[in-house]
Amino acid sequence: MTDQPLGNALAWTYLIIGGVFEIGMAVGLKYTKGFTRLWPIVGAITSMTVSLLLLAKALQVIPVGTGYAVWTGVGAAGTALVGMFFLGEPRTAARLFFIFLIVVGIVGLRLFS
Repeated sequence: MTDQPLGNALAWTYLIIGGVFEIGMAVGLKYTKGFTRLWPIVGAITSMTVSLLLLAKALQVIPVGTGYAVWTGVGAAGTALVGMFFLGEPRTAARLFFIFLIVVGIVGLRLFS
């Protein structure tokens, strides 16, 4: 894919950063209190907008199935970890194991895509 306007490494960087912004969106939604608090709403919408823009940029190079799976995986695993380590959600061995499996899937997709 050398004829693409975006390099492969840069596309993956955009994808991972987009996933991180997805975490910001998900955590931000918690603080909107059902979309009743202005600044958390602004933060969540801003995070989602940046996340989608970075996903779209990455998908110029990365196959859509791989890109979407990695983007959602980063968001899901990251949000679960933020919940456990910063928001008081349960930290069980089973939860950590299954988050680990998501991360293994992300790494596998990166290595074999």
